[in-house]
Amino acid sequence: MKITLKDGSIKEYSEAKSVYDIAKDISEGLARVACAGEVNGAIVDLRTELSDDCELNIVTANDPEGLRVIRHTTSHVLAQAVKRLFPNAKIAIGPAIDDGFYYDFEADAFSREDLDNLEAEMKKIIKEGHEITRYTLPREEAIKFMQEKGEPYKVELIEDLPEGSEISFYDQGEFVDLCAGPHLMSTKGIKAFKLTASSMAYWRGDSNKARLQRIYGTAYNKKEDLAAHLERMEDAKRRDHNRLGREMGLFTTVDVIGQGLPLFTPKGTKMIMKLQRWIEDLEENEWGYVRTRTPLMAKSDLYKISGHWDHYKDGMFVLGDEEVDKEVFALRPMTCPFQYYVYKNEQHSYRDLPIRMGETSTLFRAEDSGEMHGLTRVRQFTISEGHLIVRPDQMVEEFKGCLALAKYCLQTLGVEEDVTYHLSKWDPDNREKYIGEPEVWEETQQHMRDILHELDIDFVEDVGEAAFYGPKVDINARNVYGKDDTMITIQWDALLAEQFDMYFIDANGDKVRPYIIHRTSIGCYERTLAWLIEKYAGKFPTWLCPEQVRVLPISDKYEDYANQVLKELKANGIDATVDNRSEKIGFKIREARLDKLPYMLVVGQQEEADHTVSVRSRFAGDEGVKPLQQFIDDICKEIRTKEIRKEIPEEERNK
Repeated sequence: MKITLKDGSIKEYSEAKSVYDIAKDISEGLARVACAGEVNGAIVDLRTELSDDCELNIVTANDPEGLRVIRHTTSHVLAQAVKRLFPNAKIAIGPAIDDGFYYDFEADAFSREDLDNLEAEMKKIIKEGHEITRYTLPREEAIKFMQEKGEPYKVELIEDLPEGSEISFYDQGEFVDLCAGPHLMSTKGIKAFKLTASSMAYWRGDSNKARLQRIYGTAYNKKEDLAAHLERMEDAKRRDHNRLGREMGLFTTVDVIGQGLPLFTPKGTKMIMKLQRWIEDLEENEWGYVRTRTPLMAKSDLYKISGHWDHYKDGMFVLGDEEVDKEVFALRPMTCPFQYYVYKNEQHSYRDLPIRMGETSTLFRAEDSGEMHGLTRVRQFTISEGHLIVRPDQMVEEFKGCLALAKYCLQTLGVEEDVTYHLSKWDPDNREKYIGEPEVWEETQQHMRDILHELDIDFVEDVGEAAFYGPKVDINARNVYGKDDTMITIQWDALLAEQFDMYFIDANGDKVRPYIIHRTSIGCYERTLAWLIEKYAGKFPTWLCPEQVRVLPISDKYEDYANQVLKELKANGIDATVDNRSEKIGFKIREARLDKLPYMLVVGQQEEADHTVSVRSRFAGDEGVKPLQQFIDDICKEIRTKEIRKEIPEEERNK
């Protein structure tokens, strides 16, 4: 057989060879660092026997897939350590993930001390240098084997495998695990790892199934890479909106109110109000939107027309019982069917279109308790929702306009470089999830693909992520822990106008179905605030800050002048306060810095005499003495233009 290597060279063998043996034949050094093989584009175990001509690349820790193999092997070492220290624990699953691995166990909750002890045991296992071997068993033997070991979750996994599946196991020392692989050749191949956290998880992600304990960890090929990752994780913890937002006094949650129902303090409320007012004015004054105001709930009849009752009922808060109550209501999970009836309230001509309706909508979704997290996954949220009713010939240009508005909002917030675009498509193999005919879906998706190409927007395509009535462009951002959240959605809908009998009168006097664009301009305000907290680590652009200026009198004697400055700042729409506590000025300045304020104005005898202020900023430190009116003009311009001032590093400020 002929093996074509990555560099184009060819190795010839007269008999079957494993990937590992071929790596060893190339060089002993390559075999030592090999993690897996890539055969004709597919990742395979090093133990895989090759008997036919193929293309082969030896995967090492320098490759993403090689790092996944190291992490997957480390998850097995973790499971082996758990079985040693907690013999009664039952093992579930332990995959590699983007930045590490996890393993789920049926066991009591693990403490940090438990994790430290497990790390020590893992180091012993690695040092023992167990050879990792792979073998297969027929289905019935595999089930019996795991039953005898008392591992019910493994038994369930085997029983769920399709008939004819190869059922493989990996053996390392006294530990054997059901696994498809691939794995390293020995536990000695693990060089650097860390167990980072533990939490509760549901078996197979289903809240109706068993509660398990999940241990998270990560592994790298070099200690330096692990150290860098752990430092990034510490920075992520410092930026985590769920922690930082509470520390800054922006929001809180209360058990008796419920998960996913955040309470916003005056500071957090002010930030959301600034975002909301900006978007409402922007849409109405510059993008031609009209505002609507619609109910927070509706009868089930409405959701049956839209299809949400059949396709989305489990995600809704339903008020009543259809078998008992004459009328059943549900809190709205979206605004579209309500705005359709605003459109239907009067007859429209083709000349009236497009009609762009916007609404600041409070929505409700019955998220699982295990999915709740800070402000990014909540059960009640407010969104910059909108629906455009357009003629079919207007659809492409209006869709481009929605993308342009979204991009403008991202640019203004300073986050445009942090997002990825996704064309979320239907899954033709899961027809019952969607309404409409295949040709409509394919045609619509191609239109959206063409638009993205024309606008030179890089995007990926995600099968199965469309809504049940239409494909969409999702604009995603990655949080500090590496998880993608959808921030903005723009959806093409050629189907629901039929469901709601929506039409316009064309030039010939005929009734014609419009198309609909479902879109957000900034998305969910709660999630956007979480994003901004993490992006700026709490150091927001001045226009967004709930407190933009703090006036600091150097003693009680200058309190009257400080209040005069405050009055003039507020008269110009600047969010300002006075720190009139009987504290030393150095203490007041330090506290203002800790509060991440953009500006501090220190006032004393000279400032009062000259009607000036001594300006200190988060951006440049001591900016010197300025006439009060000049400072007001400067900051008002900064707020009006939504400028994002960059911080000058400390070492450069005095140059």
